[in-house]
Amino acid sequence: MAGAQVRVPEPKEARELASKVMDEISKVIVGKREEIRLILASLVAGGHVLLEGVPGVAKTTMARAIASVLGLEWRRIQFTPDLLPADILGTYIYEQRTGEFKFRKGPIFANIVLADEINRASPRTQSAFLEAMQERQVTIEGVTYKLPSPFMVIATMNPIEFEGVFPLPEAQIDRFLAKIIVGYPDREEMLEVLRRIDTIESWGLERVSSPEEVLGLIEAAKKVYVDDVILEYIVDIVEETRRHPLVRLGGSPRAAIALVKLSKSVALMDGRGYVVPDDVKRVALPALRHRVILKPEAELEAGVTSDNVIEQILEKTPVPSPPAREE
Repeated sequence: MAGAQVRVPEPKEARELASKVMDEISKVIVGKREEIRLILASLVAGGHVLLEGVPGVAKTTMARAIASVLGLEWRRIQFTPDLLPADILGTYIYEQRTGEFKFRKGPIFANIVLADEINRASPRTQSAFLEAMQERQVTIEGVTYKLPSPFMVIATMNPIEFEGVFPLPEAQIDRFLAKIIVGYPDREEMLEVLRRIDTIESWGLERVSSPEEVLGLIEAAKKVYVDDVILEYIVDIVEETRRHPLVRLGGSPRAAIALVKLSKSVALMDGRGYVVPDDVKRVALPALRHRVILKPEAELEAGVTSDNVIEQILEKTPVPSPPAREE
């Protein structure tokens, strides 16, 4: 999108656009509005998302629908043990006609990249994503290539698979702005899926936005005001994750940054130019659950999860009252 004119919308315009996007996506995805909203918020915050859920709960459909409705280019990479970094990043191909090597871009060169079952690839291949996710660029044979803008990786993991998978290293997990759990639909949602199966499979989605508008939202989110009392609230939460008796590894500074960025995005999508404590609470689980590592005895003996610990921390951390601001 280099050279494209980017207009920064007002918060109320951002709310209207987010509402249109959500309504359009709901044509092919029943329910899951909060999960979709968090993915959109992560995109607006300039981050990446890790989706965890069993097969068949619309993880791939979410990524495809968001890209389609926003007018973004997307690619799906099926991760397997024999996948090589060159299969993702690209490689140089010798052209006999010209007698020169030409770089052929890999599927990483897209606005939204779906890394399906990312933990099935070898650590070497997983690490190929690190530079792309952090620097928005890839380096091949000493030459650096910029990735498209906006750029987001949506990686999926199956929580019940333990054979033939490689655990994601902590350094890579920490690159994801949010970890979103995608569960089963409830009974009414399942009935609605069955009623609308033909409509859903026909994929009749309309494009309601553009890459330029997405870039405008990203710039607008940066301008959302965060009062110092909110920043102190975020620091209190993150520091408490390090002090909790059941936690082996608490949130790093990147965890606090993730809370700020996601809070600003959800505030913007709600039509506000400032963050309130409820924004922080709303994004605390997706921003922290993959960054809070529990002691082995907490999970094995007590059956405690990182979500349980984060919810306890939110309950005990005093909620501030920031100064009132006009919208």
